Amino acid sequence: MLLFLMLAGCGQRGELQATGPVPIPKENPQTPEKIELGRILFFDRRLSGDGTMSCATCHVPEMGFSDNQALSLAYPTTKSWRNTQTLVNIAFAKALFHDGRVSSLEEQAGHPVLSPFEMNRNLDYVEEVLRSVPEYVSLFRKTFGNDDISKEQMALALAAFQRTLVSRNAPLDKFLNGDKGALSADAQKGLAIFQGKGRCIECHHGVNLSDNRFYALNVPENPRFVDDPRVAATRRFVAKINGYKKFKTLDVDPGRYLVTKDKKDWRAFRTPTLRDIARHGPYMHNGIYATLEEVIDFFDRGGGEKNGVLQPLGLSPEEKRQLKAFMTDALTGDEIIVRMPKLP
Repeated sequence: MLLFLMLAGCGQRGELQATGPVPIPKENPQTPEKIELGRILFFDRRLSGDGTMSCATCHVPEMGFSDNQALSLAYPTTKSWRNTQTLVNIAFAKALFHDGRVSSLEEQAGHPVLSPFEMNRNLDYVEEVLRSVPEYVSLFRKTFGNDDISKEQMALALAAFQRTLVSRNAPLDKFLNGDKGALSADAQKGLAIFQGKGRCIECHHGVNLSDNRFYALNVPENPRFVDDPRVAATRRFVAKINGYKKFKTLDVDPGRYLVTKDKKDWRAFRTPTLRDIARHGPYMHNGIYATLEEVIDFFDRGGGEKNGVLQPLGLSPEEKRQLKAFMTDALTGDEIIVRMPKLP
């Protein structure tokens, strides 16, 4: 059942949708064997150059499949430049990474492995590492029906596993499915603000509470990292390999501009999911806000300076409290339990 919520005075309609079936691409059907292989690979530190990092290092199940760090954890001696995004409901995302540079989980899987400031591992070498483990040879044969172990198969398995990480049975889902007592009084008032005065639903709607679009809100640079030379090195490196000619003097995150080279995408980032939002702070692409109160304050004052997207909302302290109650109480689903497997 869908609940259609009209935006006040903006001529648009936002649609909140209860969690339903996960979209599965025809070229990568789900199987129990593939999901299990993906789960094992997700936790295997041999996918990193020095054996210290796995996918689960930054996407910790107990931390909402994020890492609760302002900036993502990084390969030793390096530092990341962006916040770790949750993998919860990633199956519903139409663009991945903060800048949307890939459109599928299969394409995404290899990027962190290859990145010199993430897992720093050559994918062709990973193939040979896994081929040297008899248990992996058996698992890949059982999953794919052949004796090959390839980076393409690794990507298929990791993507299949990640599509199982779905937030379910949140109070909002129950409310949308007809249980009007599923939301507390404060959460219901927060929902009214979310769809009305707060205008949140303009960008946060659908199953994933995200429109999968990109906006330049002029989020401030995180002062904790402005003068960090390792963050600066990572920023310049990413800009350089993406063809940005002024990378040597770059002192801000260009966002999606590095993907599209379109001026409108300068410092634009993807609308994140709000599913399980209470479990995976800090927030924004650079982790500048540690709490949801800070995030709400940012939007209430109309975002960053001269962003051209947001307008001040004029929320009262009580309205801010109710909006937070909706985000924390109504949007938190059952905990997704994923145990670390016994590695081959």
